[in-house]
Order: sequence, then structure tokens, then C-alpha cells
Amino acid sequence: KSVFEPLQTGIKAIDALVPIGRGQRELIIGDRKTGKTSLAIDTILNQKDQNMIVIYVAIGQKDSTVRTQVETLRQLGAMDYTIVVNAGPSEPAPMLYLAPYVGAAMGEEFMYNGKHVLIVYDDLSKQATAYRELSLILRRPPGREAYPGDVFYLHSRLLERAAKLSDELGGGSMTALPFIETQAGDVSAYIPTNVISITDGQVFLDADQFYAGVRPAIDAGTSVSRVGGDAQIKSH
Repeated sequence: KSVFEPLQTGIKAIDALVPIGRGQRELIIGDRKTGKTSLAIDTILNQKDQNMIVIYVAIGQKDSTVRTQVETLRQLGAMDYTIVVNAGPSEPAPMLYLAPYVGAAMGEEFMYNGKHVLIVYDDLSKQATAYRELSLILRRPPGREAYPGDVFYLHSRLLERAAKLSDELGGGSMTALPFIETQAGDVSAYIPTNVISITDGQVFLDADQFYAGVRPAIDAGTSVSRVGGDAQIKSH
């Protein structure tokens, strides 16, 4: 079914300019330390009493960072409806590669039981790096930026699992917020272009705005939602 119900992030710039619907896949892209995780935490906190189950997949995040985030969620009562899947940087590469699929499998279970799920992948750049490591060890031929040839399929098969089900299938939904970390704002690198082409739009976080004190540092010019007005509450 096409996306029609809004998922309110509680961030005006997103809900007004790049609205996200239940069942959509919206990429959050930006340099390191531009507030991507903070944006996700705010969105998770805003799902309280919204009949939402949240799955937060931390891939290669520092254990101390994840602990701080979980503590924030716990203090504000968000752990009542949140599952955290954590594959830390000290884990072997296969664990980082598998973590997002573990989260997606959990999300699908809820979705097919008529529930609404929000899944956050933080971040898929580290999953791609882990998969590259794995592929090179397996002596698979490297391609562009030394990633294997099927790195596009790595992300497409994960993100295509987010959907809005028809009423016959229970009407559940799974909304995906994948994160990609750019280098010096370069969205034309291999992994960013791949994920931009898979998702239904992107929220671009600009480092210059962030350091100028504009937070969340959303670049309105390059951010887009391909679902658009369908995912907004109609004004009467």
C-alpha cells in the first residue's frame, strides 16, 4: 500500500519540509558530528504514546556513546517501546554486517502482526566497511573504492524490507531511517549515491550550519521527501 500516515518526528523542519510517512525509507546523511544520532534520539522520544515500536540498531558506535543514548532513553521512558541492537567496534566484522538484518527481522515480526515500527540504522557506512572487510578476506574481487560488486544489493535488500502493508495483511508498517556518514559533505561518493537511490528521500545535515549554531542543521535545499504531502496531516 502507498504511504499515507504521517510519522511525526517532533522536529518542525522535518515534519514541515521533508515529511516522513509510516512505511517510508528516509536517509539521514551528513558528516561526522553533525547531529545525526541526536536527530534519531529526538524522533524516538517523540514516538511516545504514538503506538510505535522503535528498533535502534547501533553499528560500530562506541560502547560509551550507546550507553549514554540508552540512559537518555531510559530516563525519559522511551525504553518501554524501544529495542536496541548493538554491534560495537570491537566486535568481529560479521557482527557489524549482520546487525541491521537482525533489527529488520525483529521489525518485520511486529509489522506482520499489525504493529507500526520505526527502525534506525546508525550507521550503514560502517556496515558497508565491515562487509568490504569480509569480502576482501574471502578474496572476492574489489570494485569501486574497494567495495565488492554486490554492495548495492547489501543495502537494497535491507531497506526494501521497510513497507506499509495493506489492510488484508494487517495494515502494519515499518519505517526505516538509515544513516550514512559523508566525508567533507561529499554526497557523490559510492555508498551515499547508492543509498540515496534506494531510499524515498534524504535529510541532509550540513556541517557549516551545525557549527554556526543552527541545530538540527538541516539543509532545506538538498533535503527531499519523495512521499511529500501524502505523509502530512491534512489541514482543514
